[in-house]
Amino acid sequence: MSDDTEEIRATATRLVELLQQFDGVAVAFSGGVDSAVVAMAAHQALRERAVAVTAVSPSLASIEFRTAQDVARQIGIRLVTLTTGEFQRPEYRANQGDRCFYCKDTLYALAEQKLADLGVSGLVNGANTDDLGDHRPGMQAATQHGVRSPLIECGINKATVRQLAHYWNLSVADKPASPCLSSRIAYGVEVTEARVRMVETAEAVVRRLAGLQEFRVRLEAGELARIEVPLPDLSRLLTSDVREPLAAELRSLGFRAVTLDLEGFRSGNLNQALVPLRLSADFSQPPVVHGQ
Repeated sequence: MSDDTEEIRATATRLVELLQQFDGVAVAFSGGVDSAVVAMAAHQALRERAVAVTAVSPSLASIEFRTAQDVARQIGIRLVTLTTGEFQRPEYRANQGDRCFYCKDTLYALAEQKLADLGVSGLVNGANTDDLGDHRPGMQAATQHGVRSPLIECGINKATVRQLAHYWNLSVADKPASPCLSSRIAYGVEVTEARVRMVETAEAVVRRLAGLQEFRVRLEAGELARIEVPLPDLSRLLTSDVREPLAAELRSLGFRAVTLDLEGFRSGNLNQALVPLRLSADFSQPPVVHGQ
């Protein structure tokens, strides 16, 4: 057995042993690789005394909810859904830099009320050490509600999370990160159910027409769609058989203009310092090719 495999096995054991300290635990579970690894470790540590809790709201894409259900079945952990009401909070809809705080605050408060009914006493999330360096107001909510982060406590970063997922043969081991739909809406633009549905449908259109898995459709002020794809895939969206129906379908959803970000896909892009001007290609008109 390779040294790398032994190291991952030791890390997995350390994570499981940490979770064995709980009498019972609820895992905030999105079905992504981070929460899936924590759910697997919790299930191994506590069996029926571990439960996965998924927040269901307009910000959860249907495809992500189905993935969460599939992964919970693969792990064998009980899945409980909680209908959260963050969209009823004016602070959440205002979509300032602290939107995620109000989302997680709503989820954790509701989960706390349900812990006794679920037969568990602790609440954990899937935050890893790489999350400590990003803009994560949701971590403040976790601290205020006493939510623990087993991956952080074990010093586990994203790369190691994926190694653990492969070690446990989880189907989401290589799944790209997919934050909630509200994260696609530019700060300062009100988050509404109609807008997140626009984003969800737009991303389904990109997935269908271009065959991409890792990308974002971001909604900017003025109902502008800004599509981010990995740089090697830019040319795929500029072919007429993709560009024209894509622009038409997104306009039919209510977007006033459809653009392609020439800087490519960047996860967490809206958390970076914003600049007044960003290079973009307008999908509403055919591309202009000079010198031909």
